[in-house]
Amino acid sequence: MERTGLTIGIVRAVSDIADGRIGLRTKGKTEEGREDFAKGLALGKQLFTEVKDCRDPELMLLAEYLFMNQELEGARSEEKIGRASYQSAVHDFDDAFLSLKSVKDAAMYQGAENTHPHRAPFRYKGMPNDAFHIAYTGHYARLQNKLKPIGIDPDEQILTELRMAVCKSAQEVYLETQRSVLGEGAAVLRA
Repeated sequence: MERTGLTIGIVRAVSDIADGRIGLRTKGKTEEGREDFAKGLALGKQLFTEVKDCRDPELMLLAEYLFMNQELEGARSEEKIGRASYQSAVHDFDDAFLSLKSVKDAAMYQGAENTHPHRAPFRYKGMPNDAFHIAYTGHYARLQNKLKPIGIDPDEQILTELRMAVCKSAQEVYLETQRSVLGEGAAVLRA
């Protein structure tokens, strides 16, 4: 999967979902809205399935970051709580991109190992619970909250669950990177 196609696809999927929601609420546009909504959800499911299977933490991060930003851009001003939550998530993901860059430099990332406390709340499976893990842990909970209302569209539920699976998969792939950079022994000694 390449970045340009992913970016275009995510923008299209979120736009179709948003247009579909508007159509569903607009008299005389219900059928068109239903079609747009279904088309956006189908594209989103396809893209997140591909991203989940790619095992590239940067693409996984980018997909969710783009999806969140597009949703945030289309949010109504009255949606204050949701907007604040998504703005916080965007900032967390900005930090996660920095962690992803840092973990690729073994000498630099050793600093994270040395400066993160070694007690459980500051570790993720023995490795530093850095901005990458923090972003995904928080966003996973945010996505779980989207599934709480009764009557959620089944396809939207599937897309949300798929995004949650990408969160977990991204953390596992990133954890493998941390372990390869810091050595498996660091996790065993610190756990």
